[in-house]
Amino acid sequence: MENIAWLPLTPADLDAVCAVAGRAHADLPERPEVFAEKLRLFPGGCFKLALGVTVTGYALMHPWPAGSAPKLDAFIGALPPDAGVLYLHDVAMLPEARGRGAARAIVDIAAKLARSRGLAGLALVSVHGTAALWERLGFRRAAGPDLSSYGGTAVYMTRGLL
Repeated sequence: MENIAWLPLTPADLDAVCAVAGRAHADLPERPEVFAEKLRLFPGGCFKLALGVTVTGYALMHPWPAGSAPKLDAFIGALPPDAGVLYLHDVAMLPEARGRGAARAIVDIAAKLARSRGLAGLALVSVHGTAALWERLGFRRAAGPDLSSYGGTAVYMTRGLL
C-alpha cells in the first residue's frame, strides 16, 4: 500500500487542490483566490494529502471566532483578533484516499495546532452528510451561524481539545 501523509501546502500545490475541490465539492465551488488567501493568511494551517506523489486531498484551517463560520467562497481579509477556535474551513479527500486514517490524522494535527495557539477547540461545517464521520472524530453538533452558503445539509460542529 502506498504511503499517505499530510504535508504542508505550498502555492505550487494550489492547482492540484483546486482539482480535488472540483471533484469533492463540485456543488460548493470556491474560487482559487479564496484558497490562496487562506494559504497566505495562515500557512501553518494548510495541508495537502499526498498518496505517494499525488495530491488526493487537502485541509485548510485558520483561527476564527467561536460560534461563527465565514461564508463559503468569500475572502476573510485578515485573521480575526478575537479567535476562539481553529476553524477547519475545508477538509476534502478523494475516494482513493479514504479509509486510511487520514481524517483522524488531520483532526489530531488540528488539535495540536489549536493547543499551540491557545485556542479553546475546533469548529467546522459538515457538508454532504458527513456529520456522522465528524461525530466519530469527537465533534458534536452545535448552534451556529447562518450556513446557507454551504448547502442544505450543512451542520455546524465543534470539538473541545482532548
